Order: sequence, then structure tokens, then C-alpha cells
Amino acid sequence: MQDSPLSLLPPLVAIVIAIWRKNALLALLAGVFLCFLMIEQWDVILGVKSSVIGIAGVFSSTGNNYIITFSLLIGALITLMNQSGAVNGFIRNLAKLKLVKSSRQASLLPTIIGTSIFTDTNLSMFTAGMASQKLFDEHKLSRARLAYLIDSTCAPISILFLINGWGAYVLGLLDGYQFDDPVGILIGTVGYNFYAIIAVLLAYYTAYSGKVFGPMRTAESIVTVEQHEHVEKVAPAKVMWIPLLSLLAITLILLWVTGDGDIRRGSGSFSVFWAIVSALIILISFIVNKRLLNFNEIALHFFKGIKHMAPVVAILVLSFAFGDAIKSLGTGLYVSQLLNVEVPLYLLAPILFTAAAIMAFATGTSWGTFAVLVPIAIPIALESTLPIEFLVAAVLGGGIFGDHASPISDTTVVASLASGCDHFEHVKTQLPYALIGALLTIIMYVVIGLGF
Repeated sequence: MQDSPLSLLPPLVAIVIAIWRKNALLALLAGVFLCFLMIEQWDVILGVKSSVIGIAGVFSSTGNNYIITFSLLIGALITLMNQSGAVNGFIRNLAKLKLVKSSRQASLLPTIIGTSIFTDTNLSMFTAGMASQKLFDEHKLSRARLAYLIDSTCAPISILFLINGWGAYVLGLLDGYQFDDPVGILIGTVGYNFYAIIAVLLAYYTAYSGKVFGPMRTAESIVTVEQHEHVEKVAPAKVMWIPLLSLLAITLILLWVTGDGDIRRGSGSFSVFWAIVSALIILISFIVNKRLLNFNEIALHFFKGIKHMAPVVAILVLSFAFGDAIKSLGTGLYVSQLLNVEVPLYLLAPILFTAAAIMAFATGTSWGTFAVLVPIAIPIALESTLPIEFLVAAVLGGGIFGDHASPISDTTVVASLASGCDHFEHVKTQLPYALIGALLTIIMYVVIGLGF
């Protein structure tokens, strides 16, 4: 069905279900089943059987298993850091430094933290938000502004500094195409990811200048949401930052080793897996040595963290399965041929960015969006003269914008929780900033596209 318009049906159905039901799992599952149903010539029994085999086949890849395990273990790392008091210790250490003496410095603190802890968005948001709430109140800055600053740095920076689960996930999508240098392609997307860059720059401008516009002007500090799982325990700050630095350092070292001195050619999935295992061992060693938690508590919170990540990993598995399925169906090849004939080259990136933005906004998740559109963007790039990095970056940026602006996005909800801001006030006050970033991004994609 590579030359048939019917190959467009599974991704379209997945998008419709995602918008209708606001459920990425259901959308991806329906998309996988429909793909295999069409591959099996509409034989329902064979379609179900092939769907099960296709989903199970995700686990036949060592790289996929590394990425899936990494995503589960990052949940354990975050939970143990929080429950051991390591996050509180880090926050208290910041307070002792007394570096914040003005409203500008108060605004810059969560912005800097948000761009510094890029290994996990939730950890970054909670750390930046909890470290800044009292400071924002003291300097009469609204919690809505705090929510915007952490949401506009933590998520975008994670797709720019890809030493995290998002980078491992996108690398997994690229690995399916047998590229000689998938890590190099992944790194190459950073320079073209204009939305993420603009979002971070706009957040820094707002923090430094103190200037706000739109609903943010009249936003008040409304604290109606209690902190999730408040922990009274306080541990030394190093219990948090040493494992985090180890996670980053070990990932880079293993990329260098597995790439024979070139991190771009290293095994991303292998590297992040052993880095998270090492970081967990270091963290647990600290916890045991300082008697912050007993063994039963460590085990309890370890598995609680894994359980918390289970829904995300379920989306991850179905995303891999759906990506493989639409490749087998030939959807990407058909769309690439269609767009090459009907659409000017300079409009391809804006179209992919917009499609990703709409889907991510409707579903509240960027991962499912990447699964649908990255396998479409790559064949388009291969069939045209456009760089693969350019079109993949458009998908990544659109997914971040949609996820960033969506009221049902987990990152938007976490930003509200971490800042103690009313959720819908955060959505309302942040949206104008996100829309400006998206508009500038589309303009830049058109300009860049005209140069190819």
C-alpha cells in the first residue's frame, strides 16, 4: 500500500482518536491495529495477531529495551531523591547562598535551574519551582510568572540538551532507519529546533527585563494547589547533585567510548542505560551511608517511582510499535512522494511543525506525536533535497510547542503544581508567549526552506 492514499488512514485515525478522546495510549493502540489490519488485507484475526506480534517485537531490540528501562529507572531516581530529602537539601543550600536580593535575581533563579537540570523535566520543574516560590512571594512576583518561567525552560531545554529520556527516545526512532550516524543526526536537530530555542530565550528575556504582556500583566499570586508528596526530610545537597552530574558525565563518557572517540557515533541507548544504573547506585549508596531511608523504604520508593513512569513507558512501547507499523505500511514513503509533488520545499518544515503542534496540543504528549510524524518526516527528507535534521527538528519543535501549550499536558500540570499556581491561570498566561514562539518558528522555517 505504499502508493495508496489508504496508507494515510492509520495516522489520521490515531490523530482523530487522540483529539476526540484525549488519550494517547488509545490513539496509538488503534493506529497499530489499523496498520496491521491493512497489512493483513483486512483480516481481523490476522490483524490482531500481527498487532500483538508487532508490539511484542519492540522488546526484541536491545536498544529499545535499554531506552524502556532507562525511562522506568528515571522515575525511581526522582522518587528516591525526593523521599530521601535530597531535593529539600538542594533547595536549602541555595537559600543559604543568599544570592537573590532583587526581583530580577528572583526571576533568574528558576530560569537558570530550569536550564541546568535537563536530565528530567519533572525533576527540573519541581526543583526550580520549590526553590523559588517563597522568593517570588517576597518580591511580589506572581506564581503565574514562575510557572511560565519553569515551563518555558525545563521542557524546551530537554529537547536541546538531549542527554535524557527524550533524547534516547528520539534516537530509538532514528535507529530504525539504519543511518550511519544517528547520534550525529540527533545532534544536528538542535540548531534547527527554533521553537525550543526561542522559548528559552524569551523566558530569559522575561526574567531579566521583568517585562510581561497579555494576561500575565494582571496575573495574581494564587496558590490553590498543594505540593505533591511534601517531604519534611532534608539531606545534604550533594545527595542530589552528585548523582545528577554522574548521570550526565557517564552518558558522555560512554558515548565517547562506544563511538571510538566520537560521541556522535556512540550508542545512545547503551550509554543512557548504564548512566542511569550508575546514578541510582551512587544515590542509593548515599542514602544508605547517611541512613536517610531504610532498605524497605528504598525498595518501596524505588518501585513506586517505576510505577509512576509505567503510563509513560506504555506510550513509549506503543510509539515504537506504531512507528514500525507505519513504516511497514509505507505511509512515510507515500506522504513524501505526495508532498514532493504538491508542496513547495520551503513549506514542508512549517507543515510538519504545525501538524506536530496540533497533535501534541490535542493529546498532551509529544512522544506519541514523534512516533507518528518522525517516520513521515524522514522519508520526505530522503526523497527531497532537505536535510533530515531540518525536518526532524520541525517535528520535535512542533511537538514541544503543542505539549508546552496544552492544558492536558503533564508538563503543564507539573509546572502549575511546582509553582503553586492555579492550573488554568498558568495555561491562560503562558499561551501568548507560546504562540509568539510558534509564529516566529514558522517564519524562520519558511526563510530557511527558501535557501535549500
